[in-house]
Amino acid sequence: MIKIGWAKQPFQIGMDKGRRVIVYALIYDTHDPAKREKKVISLHKSRATAERALEKRMRKLGKRVWDCDTRIVWVHTRPHVGDYLKPDAFDTWAPGEEIPYGDRYSDGD
Repeated sequence: MIKIGWAKQPFQIGMDKGRRVIVYALIYDTHDPAKREKKVISLHKSRATAERALEKRMRKLGKRVWDCDTRIVWVHTRPHVGDYLKPDAFDTWAPGEEIPYGDRYSDGD
């Protein structure tokens, strides 16, 4: 187990050349329940770099975040670009990561 600067508690993460690293991924997600596996578009070592990649993708597609069918996830393993992830292989937030207030509660009534 290792301690990550922003994490509140240590947790195990993927391996890279014998070192443990956090892996965030941009995945293609159409929110279709029939399509449970999600394609990996790109991999990143921090949420900040993943957010920059998402912004770049939005500019490239000329769409807003909810229209480009892409989201950032924390990956439990070390996938490759083009791999398909099953739902149990990723989470929206890494353990110990601070979740923004707006993402903690739904906007619905």
